[in-house]
Amino acid sequence: MGKGERENRTNFSFSLSPLPPFSLTVFMNLPNALTILRIFIVPFLVAVLLTPFSENWLGVPRHIAGVSLFLAAAFTDFLDGYLARSRNQVSRFGKLFDPIADKLLISAALISLVENQLAPAWAVVIIIGREFAVTGLRSIAASEGLVIGASAAGKLKMWTQVIAITLLIVSSAGGKPPVSNFGQAFPAIQFWTVPELRLAFEHLFGNHNLTVDELRVLIYTLGRAMLWVVVLTSFASMYGYFKAFYQANEAKKKPVNE
Repeated sequence: MGKGERENRTNFSFSLSPLPPFSLTVFMNLPNALTILRIFIVPFLVAVLLTPFSENWLGVPRHIAGVSLFLAAAFTDFLDGYLARSRNQVSRFGKLFDPIADKLLISAALISLVENQLAPAWAVVIIIGREFAVTGLRSIAASEGLVIGASAAGKLKMWTQVIAITLLIVSSAGGKPPVSNFGQAFPAIQFWTVPELRLAFEHLFGNHNLTVDELRVLIYTLGRAMLWVVVLTSFASMYGYFKAFYQANEAKKKPVNE
């Protein structure tokens, strides 16, 4: 089998492309500026989520300020990629630092949620551990002159993370969960044992009007359920990255004229 035939046979769910040469002109563009901005938003997001900064200085509840800042940062992730492709400004810096900026944003938000008892530590450890594993894989690929682009499963994982984090931040009251039994079996197996959730369901399907606190309980439940989706998509996307990278290395080992 010729080289061209073997290359046509090897199709991955993400791109393995040579690193373009670095230049200061390419570096100083709008997509890369948005990537850097997302990195600088991270400490402000942590300050808003973990301290009464927004209430004391801005007069805005922390869950509103926090979710606004988080969604603005997440939007820059979509915007910088769109601008880079539409303006033909895809650069080595962007390909390497855009995933790093995403991981910093998501990791900071998730750790803040654990500190506020809005998310379980076990799920956050799995999600962040997956990010370290994929980052290590990208580093190995970069050392060989290749860049691993985002796969469809990886993009799905990113957006499920955004949805889950948004729901959990919105559901918080003063930065804390709207239920009293955090740390127990919730919401996967015995969610009906949570008194606030059972009451919220009774009012939702009954003739009573939902209160603001009960609405927060329902949003919090949905956010906790979305964390399971994040964990599953994290495993799926990580498997896809490592499988495709392994296949690429095996293809490189084969003789050119095989």
